[in-house]
Amino acid sequence: MIRVVLPAHLRTLAKVNGDVLLDVANPVTVRTILNALEASYPMLEGTIRDHGTQKRRPFLRFFVCSEDWSLESPDALLPEAIASGTEPFYVIGAIAGG
Repeated sequence: MIRVVLPAHLRTLAKVNGDVLLDVANPVTVRTILNALEASYPMLEGTIRDHGTQKRRPFLRFFVCSEDWSLESPDALLPEAIASGTEPFYVIGAIAGG
């Protein structure tokens, strides 16, 4: 099981408390995690990725094993720690301002 940590506004939208546990088929990539997340929680479709392009929304970031994976290929294999559920996959809401 893959553990996904969502920002508070997406947890509220999905009506979940705490981490989300997902069954993700191999290979485990950002794309397969997001596909499984949107399949389990259809109300999240379009909130993390654009409907048409499937690109990450500008004010969201992905963190994997304490590293920013937001600009990595969505098809890059994630580390075993994520695939085994030892470490969570983080979706973080970016903070911007002037």
